Amino acid sequence: MNTGDSISLSFRTIKGNRLRTSITVIIIGLGIMALIGIVTAIQAVNVSLTQSFSTMGANAFSIRYKERIVQFGGKRGATTVTTRSLLKARISSEGKLITYDEARLFKQRYTFPARVSIALQGPNNIVVNNEFKKTNPDVHIIGGDENYLDINGYELAAGRGFNQSDVESGASVCVLGYSVAQKIYGDAVQRAIDKMITVANIKYRVIGVLQIKGSNAFLNADKIVITSYNNIRSVFGVNDYSYNIAVMVNNFNMMDAAVGEATGTFRAIRKLGIKDADNFYIDKSDSIAATLITNLGFLQYATLAIALITLIGAAIGLMNIMLVAVGERTKEIGLIKAIGGKSADIRAQFLWESILISLMGAVVGILAGILLGNVVAALVKTSFIIPWAWVIIGVIVCSLVGLLAGSYPAYKAAKLDPIVALRYE
Repeated sequence: MNTGDSISLSFRTIKGNRLRTSITVIIIGLGIMALIGIVTAIQAVNVSLTQSFSTMGANAFSIRYKERIVQFGGKRGATTVTTRSLLKARISSEGKLITYDEARLFKQRYTFPARVSIALQGPNNIVVNNEFKKTNPDVHIIGGDENYLDINGYELAAGRGFNQSDVESGASVCVLGYSVAQKIYGDAVQRAIDKMITVANIKYRVIGVLQIKGSNAFLNADKIVITSYNNIRSVFGVNDYSYNIAVMVNNFNMMDAAVGEATGTFRAIRKLGIKDADNFYIDKSDSIAATLITNLGFLQYATLAIALITLIGAAIGLMNIMLVAVGERTKEIGLIKAIGGKSADIRAQFLWESILISLMGAVVGILAGILLGNVVAALVKTSFIIPWAWVIIGVIVCSLVGLLAGSYPAYKAAKLDPIVALRYE
């Protein structure tokens, strides 16, 4: 009996015991589904986090008055993501607010070959409107300078960005995020250029519209209005907010040198002594995403433990089923041996049967896990994800489970005495 015959006979046996096979397949499938589903969901969240927080390029960093804190779980259990360096806060032991003069001095004194941008957070949850339409109160306004759009990865769909004159004068001009412009002017967003709009009850002239940047469960980068930081400073009176300084170097390989130069320059501006600790924080563009992705990795390890426990239970169940099958087919085994069948053929048949049942469970679990994980991907607005590495691992693990679970029953079947087996009732 060759391998093909063994596999064919195993399939026929499996089809003849559908209920028993289905129960085993479901048990194995649950373990693999938990593994593949959670891994897929974690990868989707990782992609979303990277898109959310890596708004600047890989060759950019920012100077903040203290480290950004990302928190999941508010007072009522809701998921929240807060960036404390952009929130209104008093001077604390964690850092000293970056003032207007300090930010401007840094931009003037920083001689490293890089571009520097100054930004200031304005009010959140504001309404933008013209004489005909208005947005929901979910728009936020930010003040930047002539380098802000480039450093933060924004591109223009129409109009222009800020020039130095706009920034220095604090002129009431603004650039609209795509969603804001579309809400007020429809799909022809270029119609917004040179129009007067009201932002939080203050009149602005639109000079540009941004291209779609995308949104996800953590951040909507299109519901935004950008003006100059001097306008935010004079119009909204946010004197107790901290300024944010962003730096983009020309080459990623220059990052460490640029960070060192920025640290030295800003320490001098803040008049820190040699023995004084930094009272500010250097934040690379992807630091939040990297931290959260690392934390989510622990969930992946917990999933592995759950899947392993489930598969151990499935292996025990599969072994019991195969032992029952040996008992039910004792007479059949005796007949095969009586007509010249070899012990190796009988052993191969039972091993293949066990492996095939386990692989069927793997297929069911992988498909269910991918679909379940991509429900999360849809919720966080990322593309369809298939964790190919874990799919392969799942197939290999299930093959090993089938092999181990079927080894003892196959050995027991192969060792049966044909005379005793033929007399078995």
